[in-house]
Amino acid sequence: MALLTVENLKTYFHTDFGLVKAVDGVSYEINEKEIIGIVGESGCGKSVSQLSTLQLITSPPGQIVDGKVIFEGRDLLQFSANGSEMRSIRGGQIAIIFQEPMTSLNPTLSVFQQIGEMLELHLKMDKEMQRKHSIELLKQVGIPDAERRIDDYPHQFSGGMRQRVMIAMALSCNPKILIADEPTTAVDVTTQAQLLALMQNLVNQYNTSLIIVTHNLGVVARYAERIYVMYAGRIVESGTCDDIFNQPKHPYTIGLLKCVPRLDEAEGTKLVPIEGLPPNLINMPSTCAFLPRCPYSIDKCREEVWPPLKRVNGQYVSCYVDTRR
Repeated sequence: MALLTVENLKTYFHTDFGLVKAVDGVSYEINEKEIIGIVGESGCGKSVSQLSTLQLITSPPGQIVDGKVIFEGRDLLQFSANGSEMRSIRGGQIAIIFQEPMTSLNPTLSVFQQIGEMLELHLKMDKEMQRKHSIELLKQVGIPDAERRIDDYPHQFSGGMRQRVMIAMALSCNPKILIADEPTTAVDVTTQAQLLALMQNLVNQYNTSLIIVTHNLGVVARYAERIYVMYAGRIVESGTCDDIFNQPKHPYTIGLLKCVPRLDEAEGTKLVPIEGLPPNLINMPSTCAFLPRCPYSIDKCREEVWPPLKRVNGQYVSCYVDTRR
């Protein structure tokens, strides 16, 4: 049974230029103790879909116009965004590591004050217990001299260390689901590997489910069990990690994989970029949004509406074309 099920989620933004359909009918699920990846180009709706599940969309201009987010039998979208039920879920049951650690931490509060606030709100700990637990969390995420650094401010940490603080905060209340939104964007390659290994170990230790939101296919290849590929606000393909990497079926997924260097490719193999640009989400066509960039398109693609997801050999794909030719 799925721990979290998202059904037909739609999040739109009302702008001076028109209606931006940032998330337009997204459905996915995650099981207990599972790691899934949500991948796609910048602007495809990955982050907005995750912020929507916790009702963290600023309104206006954003608005969740449709869908369900079922968590342990309850539809989270039926709760008031600022109500006590939703606040108890955020951080306590479902935690998020935000994309940019440089701006996600409050520069005016010490690390202890920020972690301690979570512990006080969700676990009702007193100050002494908050401090003890906060120090233990910093040690678990690999911050040296945690007893002293607990009273430091965010500007006194490097980018990688700030991200570790964010991970510590997210895990402070033993959430059932952890959302990592581009968790390695602001750090170097070596630190990326360390942070990802750290999150995997902590997920195993706490039996937490993990959603990795990223454009880095190398990240999900190593850690995710299932992958959802997003394009222009919709999921265009989903399946197990092995299926997506070894037998991609949607032209967009195929294009993404051709952009990624692989160790098993012959020497001298060139990377092939996807030509063109993502569509304007204000003036979306009724046909497949990937059509102008698709090398596999047929007449039906130009005549029919954007195809719904259909099951093909264990995967789900939104395409009219058999790309195996």
